[in-house]
Amino acid sequence: MSESYQEAWRRSHADPAGFWAEAAAGIDWYEPPPAGPYPSAGERSSWFPGAKLNTCYNAVDRHVEHGRAGQLALIYDSAVAREVRRFTFVQLQNEVARVAGMLRQNGVVAGDRVVIYMPMVPEAVFAMLACARLGAIHSVVFGGFAAPELAKRIDDARPRVVLSASCGIEPARGVAYKPMLDAALEMSVHRVQRCIVLQRPQLTAELDNERDLDWSAALAEADAAECVAVASTDPLYILYTSGTTGIPKGVVRDNGGHAVALAWSMTNIYGLQPGEVFWAASDIGWVVGHSYIVYAPLLIGCTTVLYEGKPVGTPDAGAFWRVVRDHQVDVLFAAPTAIRAIKREDPDGRLIEQHGIGRLRTLFLAGERADPPTLQWAEQQLRIPVIDHWWQTELGWPGLATCLGMGANLTRHGSAGHPVPGYDFAVLDAEHRVLGPQVNGDIAIRLPLPPGCLMTLWNSEQAFRHAYLQTHPGFYTTGDAGYVDEDGFIYVMSRTDDIVNVAGHRLSSGAIEQVIAAHPDVAECAVVGAYDAIKGSVPIGLVVLKSGAAAAHDEILTAVVNRVRDTIGAVAAFRSAAVVSQLPKTRSGKILRSVIRRLADGERCAVPPTIDDPASLDRVVEALQTIGYAAPERRHDS
Repeated sequence: MSESYQEAWRRSHADPAGFWAEAAAGIDWYEPPPAGPYPSAGERSSWFPGAKLNTCYNAVDRHVEHGRAGQLALIYDSAVAREVRRFTFVQLQNEVARVAGMLRQNGVVAGDRVVIYMPMVPEAVFAMLACARLGAIHSVVFGGFAAPELAKRIDDARPRVVLSASCGIEPARGVAYKPMLDAALEMSVHRVQRCIVLQRPQLTAELDNERDLDWSAALAEADAAECVAVASTDPLYILYTSGTTGIPKGVVRDNGGHAVALAWSMTNIYGLQPGEVFWAASDIGWVVGHSYIVYAPLLIGCTTVLYEGKPVGTPDAGAFWRVVRDHQVDVLFAAPTAIRAIKREDPDGRLIEQHGIGRLRTLFLAGERADPPTLQWAEQQLRIPVIDHWWQTELGWPGLATCLGMGANLTRHGSAGHPVPGYDFAVLDAEHRVLGPQVNGDIAIRLPLPPGCLMTLWNSEQAFRHAYLQTHPGFYTTGDAGYVDEDGFIYVMSRTDDIVNVAGHRLSSGAIEQVIAAHPDVAECAVVGAYDAIKGSVPIGLVVLKSGAAAAHDEILTAVVNRVRDTIGAVAAFRSAAVVSQLPKTRSGKILRSVIRRLADGERCAVPPTIDDPASLDRVVEALQTIGYAAPERRHDS
């Protein structure tokens, strides 16, 4: 491990105000941060109070003013629309300023919310930056969400305007967004003033004359808008993440701490310099897309790649390597899910050899746990460092990593690395005691959190404190479990709650269960995340039917699968359910989901001492086997 990293980590805790003041010098401020005090233990992450800045100015305008006007800022590569568009910093500035003017003309001012429900197109990036330019708060909703989930977010954020598009494009079909948006607006209590719709040539949408505007027409009538100074602690965006109750949690990110942390991370973690090309192969609906497609690369003057397509199937498993080669990508950030899909389709790496990897020097992985076989395959095929690292929607940037920009280069398969400067991790037991090496426990972070982490939950300060600060006093609770080894490498092994992580997208099992339970023939159900070689995990369901259910079992199961797709969206990847006569429960009536999950994955597990009926486990194993889970030789131990 490099001395540079060790010294930086030490200084970040011995003198956090001084350490982050140095990092803040990498950002342009209208009113610079005053000298301390900064957050103390037990307080929320509220950094640089009293300072003023504009995030869009830092990501776009200042590069135009400081000699990078003609450098490429954004490369849009659509494998599904078969289109490539490139924007220099001055072109990006012009586009963003006009979209900001369009929003301003439709009543948007600083502090207003704007929901962005768009595919991976340049206009979505313009929209995010335009909100930041005005001091408005954007809330991007992943295009794969169905109307009910979109409606929940609209009701919580209460936007003045919704920005959308006529369609997204999948490999085999177009996906009409406008009908889903219309349905969501019909379901929601809150009434938005305007919907501005980008018409894509692949599938146009019918507009409502009273509420809807055509993007091109509205843009043509708008004047460019200048940047608005906002307080460092003013919200930049709300990003919703699933809660265990099925109610989405709106993570609130500030302007100042976010800009400082992301700019610092690009150089010190990822090892990028201004002018280089960074590609985060994600979606802007997820935190990775917010942080590392849109904001972080642009903040330090890098070129960022916006890719609309899949790792396989558009047209094949060589898609990533084509993009890397064509656009001279220096560092790639992808999910282990994507690499597993590529490995499945091209196990011998023939397409890697065919396309080459250009000047790619590092692959970073995050989104769910990177299993050692996937890491090893990528290392062998690419012959470059492959770095697993870990963070969450709530944190907004990496908490565990190998900080290449500081000279750190030691990795260990199965571990996400060491704490990034600013973060102080501990593994705790239920009594809040710090556990020693190799002992599993709750992964937590000592307060205060560094800049860039969530400030609170939108509309719910109490829920924020309950979800993150109460379980272990003085710590932020990550909700993940794992252990630390003798050398300080931290291993994140699983969730401590019932969130199902599907290809890096966290879904509430409770939300899926709620949909299934609404079927008239379903008495009760349980949903758990089972291991999947490509997605990391997928939700599977066990369903107990009401006595005298008239429909055939297969018909009911097909219906509940379709219900989940229609209500939650295809992103849930819910395709497998089985009927069981009884769910395993404790004597107090709690469903033993962790036991079901282990049985589904074929693990041996002892019968829990609190179980009400041990025979129920045999019935669960039999049901799981009907849908391809629970290997018969690996049943529970008596």
